[in-house]
Amino acid sequence: MPLIVDLIIRYSLRSRRHGFARLVAWMSMLGMVIGVTSLVTVMSVMNGFANELESRILSLLAHATVTPEQGQMTDWQSKAALIGKRIEVEGVAPYMADQVLLEGWGRKRGAVLTGIDLQAQQQVSGLGEQLIAGSLADLESEPFSVVLGVTLARLMGVSVGDTVHATLPTLTVTPAGIFPRDKTLTVKGLFQVGADLDAKQAYVSLETARRLFGRPGVDGLQLRYANSRQNSSLSPVLAQTLGDGFSVNDWRTTQGSLFSAVRMEKLTVAMLLLVVIVVAAFNIISTLTMSVTEKHGDIAVLRVMGLSSQHIMLVFMGQGVVLGGIGILLGACIGVVVSLQISDWVGWFEQLLGVPVFDPQVYYIGRLPSLLQWSDVATTAFIALLLSVLATVYPAWRASQIQPAEVLNHV
Repeated sequence: MPLIVDLIIRYSLRSRRHGFARLVAWMSMLGMVIGVTSLVTVMSVMNGFANELESRILSLLAHATVTPEQGQMTDWQSKAALIGKRIEVEGVAPYMADQVLLEGWGRKRGAVLTGIDLQAQQQVSGLGEQLIAGSLADLESEPFSVVLGVTLARLMGVSVGDTVHATLPTLTVTPAGIFPRDKTLTVKGLFQVGADLDAKQAYVSLETARRLFGRPGVDGLQLRYANSRQNSSLSPVLAQTLGDGFSVNDWRTTQGSLFSAVRMEKLTVAMLLLVVIVVAAFNIISTLTMSVTEKHGDIAVLRVMGLSSQHIMLVFMGQGVVLGGIGILLGACIGVVVSLQISDWVGWFEQLLGVPVFDPQVYYIGRLPSLLQWSDVATTAFIALLLSVLATVYPAWRASQIQPAEVLNHV
């Protein structure tokens, strides 16, 4: 084995190749560096966007909701106390919600109108921290007042102090006929989280929601966990604690389509960039094929000295793995550095040119976020190394099939 290792190092790092063979070897290594660097960096940026969206959505929405399978929750206080005993639950708040049609200055928009208890809501969401105008306290002090998402308000052309006309999905029977229930609401605040929730969410007090919807109880409870990542494991436990007739849905269920799209985009981009690594692996095949052609005499001498065909195969497989491994190591290191610094570099680039890469007026996220996950680095390195190993099999097998007598006859 020391001889085989010495041959691998000699052929990989000290070999005196011809000019073109040397160029192909360097290009295969460079291709591996570029592929691994690009893949690690792009996946980190995709992770950054997903993490940014998640943090913004969870700044407004609760981690989970408890809803009855039928009817409403009239004795919600006892259920809230039962859930609040668990150490994993940080806050519980009642809510009422329904789809409404809002109209302001002749512009109509659909929205989700949610009634909240202001004191309890502070335990489950950061709605108050996302206000950019007005005050949440006005929701309780002034009946039939509403807080709108900034995008929703802009689409209707309203601001704080204006009124909007809300059409509810319930009917009112009058002597003149049956009409949909409607009410005029006064805008008392605007919030902004930098996500699509700004265009479809509106909030009123719980008392106002009862009078608008005409319901005696609440639609359910909003929950906030100590760790938002516990959704998949904690929600079934809470459902079992509450018994039959109740369901617990976490935020990934309600926002699942958005994050599924993000994951699919990440997978698609990763598959496209993986082509660069595949091309680099094909270059390794070319490098080893030329190396085998150059070293017919060496192979014949080594076989005569006692090396078996399996040893010859290991030598050339090792040569390819060393070339690919160096490229993978360099690519991973560069990718980690770029992933950790790319946000600052883009900010510096924007300051230098005076032009934003992501215009805040167009995009919800006005910067380039990046979140490095070591699992992505390890997965990328493993796949690249696997492709490098597979690329060495055929040239190494061809080298092991060279017959010493045929080569030495022409020396």
